[in-house]
Amino acid sequence: MIKDRTYMCIDMKSFFASVECAERGLNPMTTNLVVADSTRGTGTICLAVSPSMKALGVKNRCRVFQIPTNIEYITAPPRMQKYIEYAAEIYGIYLELIDKDDIHVYSIDESFIDVTDYLVLYKKTAKEFAKQLTGEIARRLKIPATVGIGTNLYLAKIALDITAKKSPEHIGYLDEAAYIETLSHHRPITDFWGIAGGTAKRLEKYGIFDMAGIAKCPEDILYREFGVNAELIIDHAHGRESCLMRDIKNYKTKSRSISNSQVLFRDYAFEEARLVVEEMVRSGCQELMRRNKITDNVNIYVGYSGRDVDSVHAHKRMNIRTNLPQKIMPFAMELYDKKVDRSLTIRRLGIGFDDVVDSRLEGYDLFTDIEQVEKEKSVSKTILDLQQKFGRNAVVMASDLQSHATLMERNRLIGGHRANDES
Repeated sequence: MIKDRTYMCIDMKSFFASVECAERGLNPMTTNLVVADSTRGTGTICLAVSPSMKALGVKNRCRVFQIPTNIEYITAPPRMQKYIEYAAEIYGIYLELIDKDDIHVYSIDESFIDVTDYLVLYKKTAKEFAKQLTGEIARRLKIPATVGIGTNLYLAKIALDITAKKSPEHIGYLDEAAYIETLSHHRPITDFWGIAGGTAKRLEKYGIFDMAGIAKCPEDILYREFGVNAELIIDHAHGRESCLMRDIKNYKTKSRSISNSQVLFRDYAFEEARLVVEEMVRSGCQELMRRNKITDNVNIYVGYSGRDVDSVHAHKRMNIRTNLPQKIMPFAMELYDKKVDRSLTIRRLGIGFDDVVDSRLEGYDLFTDIEQVEKEKSVSKTILDLQQKFGRNAVVMASDLQSHATLMERNRLIGGHRANDES
């Protein structure tokens, strides 16, 4: 029999905005601040808004022009490297008291922790231990946190997302009984982890608008609608979750693809976007090399500026399996030239490599000059080594210096946003 366990889900409140407040010596609970790149205009998305802004009704991930004009606030440009540094320090605080095998970093600002054994070790209740952890983060880094405590991973997450918001201590607790008693009829159902808008609409067909509705619904209906995913939906309706921390640690991804995409800063003509696609193919090949992977399947995505025009999704199976840009580029550009409308402007681009396998399975056809391949591999490896040592912009193509190229600018970004404030 598995011993009852206690989990925490800890979230840093409005993390990016709180970091910017901390850097300025300001209290994020009382300071109006948004993290947004003002150089992109008022249509840019706010990556975060401070808790005091949320209290005024400003939603996270809103656009700058949507902020009411009567609200005065500070605009902080995003600094992704700074946020990563803070996240590393927070993780370091956890490690002072908890083994890494009991911590799962869910995102840059949120972590799951199995605290079962530590409550006995430190002779504390779950709430006392939560206060100790978040208090230390607040003392050292001035970052506020919210905590969900649950008897399984799912309940810890729901306690964080729903219950803790109503607590003056910003700590919520749920076991199965409390979950059923207090949240069975909670609406909207999309507040629950794992219930997205599409799932909610499919449930509405059966008159289901909350977890109680799922729990009462005949299971055969749910399995017919959702297939094997119905099992998880049914378990969550009852507050059940079988996944343990060790299951997360032992999980191996089955993903066999590598992709990257970008939204262009303006509308690009066919030839301008073609250059960017070339840059993205080279970057994708370098990522394959970093991971010691190869592919024989390339795909492209092109989104036009007009909303009423269908996007382009195309792929091509190559007759070789490689990660060399000199070999992959012709296939990718053939797709682009054949599938993309030259008369339309372009705003979104994506490149992907599917069926990715270990580089030891590299293969070429009988007509390939293997000696030339080895030379290309040597050059590519040298470039990769130089970039890893001196930065990704240490070696670039002459075409990357053109005004409409995006590679050098994107190489300065982390997650599509500024690594540091360069203003």
